[in-house]
Amino acid sequence: MSVDHKHRTSRSEANGLLRAREIEGHLTALDSFAPMALGVLAVASGIYTYLGVRAQLDGSGALTFFAAVAYSLAVSVAIFVFWSYMLRLTPAMRTARSRLGMLLTMALGSVAIVAMSSWLNAAALAGSAAVEQHLALTVQDYQTELEQANRVAVAAQGLQLDVTRARQSFEDLSSQEAAGNLSGTSGRGAVFRVLTSKGDELAALEAQIQAQGPLIDAAFSEGNAILSRMRELTADAGPVSERSVIFAEESVRLAGLIARLRQLSVAPVVDRAAQDLAASVVLPELDGSSDTIRGAQQTTIESVLQLLGQRAESLRDAAQAVIALPAAEETTYQPISSADAVLRYASDFIPSWAGAIAIDLLPAVLVFMMMVAQSAIREDRDFLNPEETMTLRELRVAMIAYRSIEAAGLHHDMTAQEPDLALEPDTPAKVEADVASDKIASIERSLRK
Repeated sequence: MSVDHKHRTSRSEANGLLRAREIEGHLTALDSFAPMALGVLAVASGIYTYLGVRAQLDGSGALTFFAAVAYSLAVSVAIFVFWSYMLRLTPAMRTARSRLGMLLTMALGSVAIVAMSSWLNAAALAGSAAVEQHLALTVQDYQTELEQANRVAVAAQGLQLDVTRARQSFEDLSSQEAAGNLSGTSGRGAVFRVLTSKGDELAALEAQIQAQGPLIDAAFSEGNAILSRMRELTADAGPVSERSVIFAEESVRLAGLIARLRQLSVAPVVDRAAQDLAASVVLPELDGSSDTIRGAQQTTIESVLQLLGQRAESLRDAAQAVIALPAAEETTYQPISSADAVLRYASDFIPSWAGAIAIDLLPAVLVFMMMVAQSAIREDRDFLNPEETMTLRELRVAMIAYRSIEAAGLHHDMTAQEPDLALEPDTPAKVEADVASDKIASIERSLRK
C-alpha cells in the first residue's frame, strides 16, 4: 500500500470521525430536552384523554372524577415510558432482525395507544361537533319522513275529485229516472232508490275526505314547527348533552305527529268504500204496475249495477295508486355519546382524528430520526479501532487511570499477597484491571506510532 493511499485513507477516516462526533454532539444537545418534550406530549394527551373519559362516565361525584384522572394519568405514564424505551433501545439495535423486532413492538404499542387514548382525544376534540352532526342528520330524516307522510295524505285528498264525479253521475242518473228517462216510468221507484242510496254513500265519503283537509294542513304545520325547534337545538349554544335531552323530547312529539298524519290519509277508506260500492247493493222490490214496466226496471237496475262496478273499480284503482306510494323510512332518534358519534362519523372529522393520533404517535418520528442518526454514526466509526476514536479528554482520563493503577501496584500486590489467586476464577477487580491494562497498552502503541 502506497504512502499516498495510506494518507487518503487516514484523511477519510478522520473526516468520518469528525462527522460522527458532530452528530453525537447534536444528539447530546437534543437529549437535554427530549425527555421534557416527551413528557409535555404525554401530559397533553392525558388531558384530552381525561376530557374524553369524563364525557363517557355517568355521574358527577368524586369517584367519577378520580376514575377519569386515574385513567388519564395511566395513559400519560404509559405513553412516556413506552416512547422512552423506543427512543433508547430501537436506535441501538444493530442487526436487521433486532430492528424488525423493535419496529413490530413499536407498531403493536402504537395500536394500543390509539385504542386507549387517541379515540378519546378525538372525542374531546370533535365530540360535540359529531353529536351536533348526528342531531342534524336526524332532523333531515324526520323532515323527509314528515314530507313523505304529508305527500301521501295530500295525494289521498285528490281522491275527492274521483268520488265527486262518481256521486255526480249517480245524482244525474237519479234525476233522469225521476223524469222517466231511464226505465220509462217517471217517479221515484225502485231504480231511483238504488241510484239515490249510492249517491248518498258517495256524498258521505266525499264529506269525510273534505273534513280531513284542515287536519292534514294543521298536522303538517305543527310538524314543521317542531322541526324548526329541533334545528335550533342543533346549532344552539350550551352543552350538547343538555340540548340532546330536549331534542329527544321534541323527536317523540314529532314521531307521534307523523303517525297521526299517516292515519289522516283517506286512501284506505276510499279503497274499502269502493269495494262496498258494488258489493253492498240492496235490490228493492220492483214496483211496476205491469210486467212490461217491471221488466224495464229490472233491465235498468242491471245497467245500474254494471255502472256501479265500473265506478267502484275506478275508485279502487285510484286508491290503490295512492296506497302504493313509497313511504319514507321510519325514523327513530337514538341518543349517542360524543365518542360513539366521533367513531360513527369519523370520515367527517379527519382533521380531528389526525390531531388526536399525531399527539400520541409523534414520538415515532423521533425514533426514526434517532435510528438514522445512529446509523450514520456507525457508518463513520465502524472502520476505526476504538483507541483511534478517543478524544484528548478521554485519552487524558485513561492515562490518569493507568497511572493510578501503576501507583497502587495492583498486579504486584495481588500476586504477592494472594499467591493462590491465579488458581481461582477471575474476580471482578482482576477482570477490570486486566481490561484497563489492555486498553492502556493499546493506547501506548497508538501513541508510539
